[in-house]
Amino acid sequence: MAFFEPIFAALNQAGVRYVVVAGLATVLHGFARLTADIDLVVDLSPNEARKAIETLSALGFVPRAPVDPLGFADPALRAMWIEEKGMAVFTMVDRANPMRSIDLFVKPPIPFDHLWGRADMVRLVKTSVRIAAITDLIEMKRAVGRPQDVIDVEALEQIRRRKGSDARGS
Repeated sequence: MAFFEPIFAALNQAGVRYVVVAGLATVLHGFARLTADIDLVVDLSPNEARKAIETLSALGFVPRAPVDPLGFADPALRAMWIEEKGMAVFTMVDRANPMRSIDLFVKPPIPFDHLWGRADMVRLVKTSVRIAAITDLIEMKRAVGRPQDVIDVEALEQIRRRKGSDARGS
C-alpha cells in the first residue's frame, strides 16, 4: 500500500472528494490479490473534478490520451468522450513510474453521493481512504462481469458474510 499512499495523502490534503473502487477497494476490504492501478470515482462537479486533476498533475500524473487533463473537469467534454469515444475511464499515468496509473470514472457507475455516503473509511499507515461499500463493489463488479470480477464478487460475498451486514449495506 506504500506504493499508493502518497497519492491518497495528496488527494486528502487537497480536500478531493473521491471513493476508491474496483480492485484496490476489494483488496482494502480484505481480499488479497494483485492490482496495478487505482480506480476512483470522484465528485464530478467542475470545481471538484478540477481539484482532483490539479492534485494528480502536481504529483506527475499525465493523461494516457493526448488531451488537456483539465478537460476532465468539463461536463460537456466528458459527455463527448463518452458518446464519441465510448470512454468509461480517464486514465492518468505517472511520468516517473508508468506502473502507477489512476483510472477516473467519466461517469460514475453508481451516483457519487450514494457511493460517498455508504463508503467505508480505511486507515492506511499515514492516511485514510474512503472505499466503496462491499454492496456497491459487488453491484459494480457484477455489472462488468469479467472473470476477475466474478472471482472478486465471490470473495466480497464471503467477506460480507464474515463481517455481517451493517445498516449502510457494507
